[in-house]
Amino acid sequence: MNVDSIQNGIVIDHITAGQGMRLYELLGLDELDVSVALIKNVVSKKMGRKDIIKIDADIPVNVDIIGFVDPGATVNFIKNGELVDKKTIEMPEILTNVLKCKNPRCISSCEQELSQIFRLTDREHKVYRCIYCETKWGG
Repeated sequence: MNVDSIQNGIVIDHITAGQGMRLYELLGLDELDVSVALIKNVVSKKMGRKDIIKIDADIPVNVDIIGFVDPGATVNFIKNGELVDKKTIEMPEILTNVLKCKNPRCISSCEQELSQIFRLTDREHKVYRCIYCETKWGG
């Protein structure tokens, strides 16, 4: 398989095998009018297997979504064919408009213009709680 290198864009690397498609969907990459490569189950010395996403455009990406789906993934920023910045992504303390509260009585479910905000309450088990009603998400 041959996937060309990118000149200006973003490479999301070290994605846990099987999580690449989920990231692709949550980041809305299917809506972009640029080349996007999702490479699944790549052999990795460090991880055994991993997924990689290459975006051939210099666009903003929501690193909170990346940190939520796969903390430890790396985001590489490419300019003129050269790596200019590399970030290892952590789990975000606050998630805004990434998750939706499952509680039908929550104010965020009733008030459409209100942001869906979740706070990380248990890093080890990836548990987030709605800031309005404390409904648990994850774990």
